[in-house]
Amino acid sequence: MKNVLFLLFLAAFFAPSCKKSAPKTTAAPEISFSEMLQNYHEERLKLFPIEATFAGDARYNDLLPNNLTAAFRNEVQSFFTKNKNLLAKIDRSKLNDEEKISFDILNWECDVNLEGLKFPTYLMPINQFDCLHLQMGQWAGGTAAQPFKTVKDYENWLKRVDLFIVWCDSAMTNMKLGMAAGIVLPKSLAVKTVPQFADLATGKVENHLYFSPVKNFPVDFSTEEKAKLTADFKKMIAEKLMPTFGKMADFLKNEYLPVCRTTSGISETPLGKDYYAFRAKLFTTTTTPPDEIFNLGEKEVARIFSEMEKVKMEVGFRGGLKSFFDHVRERKELMPFKKPEEVIANFNAIHERMKPNLVKLFDKTPKTPFEVRRTEAFREASASAEYMQGSVDGTRPGIFYTPIPDVRQYNMYSDEDLFLHEAIPGHHYQISLQQENTALPAFRRTLWYSAYGEGWALYTESLGKELGLYTDPYQYFGMLSAEMHRAIRLVVDVGLHQKGWSREQAIQYSLDHEAESEASIISEIERYMANPGQALSYKIGQLKIRELREKSAVAMGEKFDIRQFHNQVLESGCVPLKVLEEKILGRR
Repeated sequence: MKNVLFLLFLAAFFAPSCKKSAPKTTAAPEISFSEMLQNYHEERLKLFPIEATFAGDARYNDLLPNNLTAAFRNEVQSFFTKNKNLLAKIDRSKLNDEEKISFDILNWECDVNLEGLKFPTYLMPINQFDCLHLQMGQWAGGTAAQPFKTVKDYENWLKRVDLFIVWCDSAMTNMKLGMAAGIVLPKSLAVKTVPQFADLATGKVENHLYFSPVKNFPVDFSTEEKAKLTADFKKMIAEKLMPTFGKMADFLKNEYLPVCRTTSGISETPLGKDYYAFRAKLFTTTTTPPDEIFNLGEKEVARIFSEMEKVKMEVGFRGGLKSFFDHVRERKELMPFKKPEEVIANFNAIHERMKPNLVKLFDKTPKTPFEVRRTEAFREASASAEYMQGSVDGTRPGIFYTPIPDVRQYNMYSDEDLFLHEAIPGHHYQISLQQENTALPAFRRTLWYSAYGEGWALYTESLGKELGLYTDPYQYFGMLSAEMHRAIRLVVDVGLHQKGWSREQAIQYSLDHEAESEASIISEIERYMANPGQALSYKIGQLKIRELREKSAVAMGEKFDIRQFHNQVLESGCVPLKVLEEKILGRR
């Protein structure tokens, strides 16, 4: 019987594959490239649930992984290593053009994330500008990306806050390790984090920022649901949040501040120049050395300076350019507002003026709604104007936030330029069109590269005259000032983090070369200190898009269509600059 079974086995094994008697394979089937991309997207959303929340995907709104732990870092390393290995099995030459872009993007994502894991930045997890406690505070207001429309939404938030408290405890533990290792914030930044926690550690629960969603229950909530959630929120704030914030404020003030450094740049820490070189690579998506970026910045500053001289002469100002900066800063006619609502109304009026000309430059416009709002009070004092993207499905609008800490001192000389950058056709067009483009793989619809996204927004500032704006020389000067601001960033960011510049040296350089107020400049310099390299992305991206437009116009001659060029730049969404260049110039 055994021999018979063996013969039957051999007959089945060697039988032609067309016969029904052939055994089914047990090997796992090969997945397609598109399936691999979809798997990457789904796994990434769960690993980084904040990305899912911003995209409007509510599945993980109760999650907040503790990214300060070794376990999480190991998980991230495994995730990107796995996908890097999967890419190695793909024959890129057999992919179509758009798939090749996806391949190159994912390859970049894996490489840059794995490289970033080499640096112990988790020892310095808190800063005054861009940090989880500020993100949570914005969501706690109830009008941002974290939704508060259903009972489950409220319950998700309570769970996420519980995890945030765990994160705060880990932050303190890691910061103590950072203190021992010399990886600490500059004292000038650390001192500003203290009130961000202390202000939320006292007072009546009913007046607390995190109580805001309770004050705005949806009308369809039952009395019982409202009562339970109200009690849960009060308990969360009084017994968990306020004690944690108080503990953090005390730690920052009494333990952390005394050992913070007096230096300004990240290279002055044990992270060193290698870390800054990585940050420059991360945010420019290029391998341009920091010293070369510094030199480029100085050249751009000189070029824009000469353009500013022309505006100064046009308005008849007698005196040097530095005096003209003071003139612009202090000109009462440029500070006409008495109520914050008037600032918002001015931005909406700018939008109306440019609408007739938008169709001349763009034949694709987003469906996602758009709003202008004042920055929330709890972060207004240290915030810059910014854009917050809408949800992927368009149900949450894109929002342009503008801080108005003192309306009577609000200077409007750069408002036209600011609207072009932060709103339309800058961030709102670029991000919304990317999110709405269902032809893109899911992971690319929410992808962000600062060099591309901020580069695009800075590029759109130069479209003002084509859009019927900048008819007032002061508004045009506002555009030059904004471009100068970004050129200065190339100099001061590298100066701070590569060349040993002090905070005060960077502030003075900015005061000497732009018309921003001293208070605004201080806030900006401290932003660069907190976020090394990010400030490089704007000008590097803008210059690349300008270069591609000029080359395309020369190559196509009379056939060049600015709308089609903008389509080419925008249709693939955020991409590293090398990928964009290869696409536009046809080198794929």
